[in-house]
Amino acid sequence: MKVFVSIPQNTPVMRTFVADDVKAYLEEKFEVTYSPLDGRQVTKEEFIEYAKGADAVLTGWGHPLIDGEMIEKTGVKLIAHTGGSVGSLVSEETYDAGATVLSGNNFYAESVAEGTLAYILTGLRRIPEYVNAIKDGGWKLDGVTTERLLEQTVGIVGLGAISRYLLKMLKPFRVNVKIFSRYPIDEEFLKENNATQVSLEEIFSTCKIVSVHSALTEKSIGMISKKHFDLLQDGALFINTSRGRIIVEEEMIEALKENRFKAVLDVYYNEPLEDDSLLRELPNVYAIAHMAGPTLDMRAVITKNVADEIERFANQEPLSLEITRAYASRMTK
Repeated sequence: MKVFVSIPQNTPVMRTFVADDVKAYLEEKFEVTYSPLDGRQVTKEEFIEYAKGADAVLTGWGHPLIDGEMIEKTGVKLIAHTGGSVGSLVSEETYDAGATVLSGNNFYAESVAEGTLAYILTGLRRIPEYVNAIKDGGWKLDGVTTERLLEQTVGIVGLGAISRYLLKMLKPFRVNVKIFSRYPIDEEFLKENNATQVSLEEIFSTCKIVSVHSALTEKSIGMISKKHFDLLQDGALFINTSRGRIIVEEEMIEALKENRFKAVLDVYYNEPLEDDSLLRELPNVYAIAHMAGPTLDMRAVITKNVADEIERFANQEPLSLEITRAYASRMTK
């Protein structure tokens, strides 16, 4: 099996996803070649030149679109992505040309769910304020209220892989769950997760904690706006680990300035977050630099699991990480 690693040299993605031990792991299994480019992604023409004759291509964050022509001219049969979403990596034409696509999406989803749970507990327990109080020579803080997650009502916006992992992680906390999804949710699934399917407006008006997990698509851009933030109850906690552009950010900022609710934000309309953004200053906001997942130590794990999946593909065994055409069409672009 010939594998072309299309991740540029001397980049954070190469250093963390394809470190020396991962290279050795790949080279034990396959005949491997690497992109010779230093610090930049391949062009379409370079991809065709370097990947020609390879059976599979291993890609990473920021890789340009692999279209049908690139598949046809190289003979590549498998695109194996170390990232999660392939929404910007492949198109209908990629599938039409006969390529199979897989990614580390399941691992990303579980890691982001773990990060979301950490953010929820951080927001409820007000951990940063108490850590800073001790560092500043103080002790307990007057007027800073800590709250429980146990038996709260949690609203989930969007039901995908991340949400499904998060629901499993929330079970020990005996929460009541409300889910907004554009698609019908199986009644048995709802029952198993102590959940009901409701409107977006009901999520915002009735849930103590609201966590956003929708993919960024044409339909979801700006789907959460002032009218939704106005519905939030006083003292609510808003979490966004999906994409910043799902929110009308300037309207969220205006609502946060009222100091009625708290927010833990991992994603923003523009990244990095502008230096003068009020989100850096508002006392009821914990702003985090798009770090919900995967954690750094997960990156090598993801690549090795993707490598195992390439091996299963070569052996014509069932795949567990495959991204079908239909699934890819619903992913963040």
